[in-house]
Amino acid sequence: MARPARGREFVKTAKERIASAKTVDALRAAQALLLPLEFGLSLEQTATIIGLSKSRTGKLRTRFQRIETGAEQVKTKKGLRNHARMSLEEEVKFLAPFVAQAKVTGAFPAAQLKAELERSIGRPVSTSTVYQLLRRHGLSRLAQHPQTTMLVAQAWERVGQQKET
Repeated sequence: MARPARGREFVKTAKERIASAKTVDALRAAQALLLPLEFGLSLEQTATIIGLSKSRTGKLRTRFQRIETGAEQVKTKKGLRNHARMSLEEEVKFLAPFVAQAKVTGAFPAAQLKAELERSIGRPVSTSTVYQLLRRHGLSRLAQHPQTTMLVAQAWERVGQQKET
């Protein structure tokens, strides 16, 4: 015989979470707790209804209870910058002079930005790191590759204009 479902003290909270869930994971976690307690479903039946495995459903129930008691914190994507060299606020401050310069010139010189970033954090960084930094702050369209000269860029613009006519 299976163990009876635990967590009756979280039923009201689970109902509130179902009504206000913004993600599928949040909805499933609340359902994993609520369905066995309210409707007497087994773990297998609950897993089938929410579309997960029996093992994952049990883990969701436990995690929901741990979060509600404060034993575990909700993890967000924003907080998962495990190898961050600077905080987001520091990055904004670092990019501010380059944004001002880009307003005048119309482009970010990637090589100059890379050199300044390396000097700032005290270790070498790859070029892709510079482009990721720009993308993270919505500035990737302003990036100018160091090997692209203005003459080449102007030549491409002329070719594009000729094709349009």
